[in-house]
Amino acid sequence: MRIFLTTGMSALLIVLALGGAAFAQSCRLALVLALDVSGSVDAAEYSQQVNGLAAALDHPDVRAQILDGSGLHVSLAVYEWSSRNHQYVIQPWTALTTNGALDAAIARIRGHQKVRAGLRTAMGTSLSFAASLFRAQSDCWVKTVDVSGDGKNNIGVTPVQLYQSGAFDEITVNALVIGGSGASQASAKHDLLRYFETEVIHGSSSFAMIAHGYDDYADAMRRKLIRELQVPVFGASKY
Repeated sequence: MRIFLTTGMSALLIVLALGGAAFAQSCRLALVLALDVSGSVDAAEYSQQVNGLAAALDHPDVRAQILDGSGLHVSLAVYEWSSRNHQYVIQPWTALTTNGALDAAIARIRGHQKVRAGLRTAMGTSLSFAASLFRAQSDCWVKTVDVSGDGKNNIGVTPVQLYQSGAFDEITVNALVIGGSGASQASAKHDLLRYFETEVIHGSSSFAMIAHGYDDYADAMRRKLIRELQVPVFGASKY
């Protein structure tokens, strides 16, 4: 039987129905946010990305989704990535169980300064790093990577090759595609979105969302987080 849930109270009903086994898994979602800091991202755009993520997490609608009162928390980790040798953790795993915990994560993200990074775009290597982070969150019901990017993989293993290894059999990959904001960028933006939709996102419930330039990043991330934070569907195959 499939049970579709969209609210914290519904999640609580599921916990009560499943009994002790559900209480052993009090984390409903392990969410990794991966921020692109490759050579195509300048200092101003990096600032918009970091501050945009902090603003999205601080939005009342996102707070309400994270702190939904169900007793099932969200665990969050954030890192920046670029070339094959650069994945830097900004926010280690933290359980967002209270407003104070969420405030601390937001402050840490907002206060982060970009670390020296390579110029290339090693998205497959970055995703492999994300998969390794989930080893510390094995009890979470759902594991999701939210990868932001404004370009295609151009060095190292590709996302498609990585998925063939089976490392992402229980991990969903969503994408926030950062395209140009001008009318002249429409074709390139469409091409980039198609790339992310066909070669980057992974899992039957996965999706890609567009940000129309870095000025739109905060709003696009807010909408994306609200969608990702929906309580999962139990009893349905995700892959």
